[in-house]
Amino acid sequence: MSKIGIFMADGCEEIEGLTVVDILRRAGIQIEMISISGKAEVTGSHSITFKCDTLLKDADIASYDGLVLPGGMPGTTNLGNDDTVTSSIKEFASSGKLVAAICAAPSVLGDNGILKGKKATSYPGFEDRLAGAELREEAVVCDGNIITSRGMGTAIPFALAITSYLIDDKAASDLGSKIMFSQFY
Repeated sequence: MSKIGIFMADGCEEIEGLTVVDILRRAGIQIEMISISGKAEVTGSHSITFKCDTLLKDADIASYDGLVLPGGMPGTTNLGNDDTVTSSIKEFASSGKLVAAICAAPSVLGDNGILKGKKATSYPGFEDRLAGAELREEAVVCDGNIITSRGMGTAIPFALAITSYLIDDKAASDLGSKIMFSQFY
């Protein structure tokens, strides 16, 4: 079974983070919410506080098969300013492990040279931060081990794309049907 880490920062977009956690758990994929704030509770950009599974200092990053970055502001800025987050995503991307980011968070990938030569998307207005990427406007863009998505409204197809990557298209499609999601991606 795959094991995924999702970095949660104060100011994250709650729907983008928690939807991924919910969908992946429904798919039977182990996902750990990793607080980068130094405390178990993270407060999102809309003042919703939730408890993470582990703290960044206690996370076994090497044990994950992939990493996910939710967007939101200032959550994306907080992720991009964290040395462990940025070094981890660089290492995962270069070793062929999954790195996925949604909304503003693909800018963290771009700022760290991960999107060079890759197809990618982001929330409108962040395109200039996707350094070296072939820009796309689709809801979800998959290019090898990199998955990017546009924003809160694309959180379900983003999570299903991650499911497809980790399991297969049928598992993602079946799960999409079970949750009454009318469009796979």
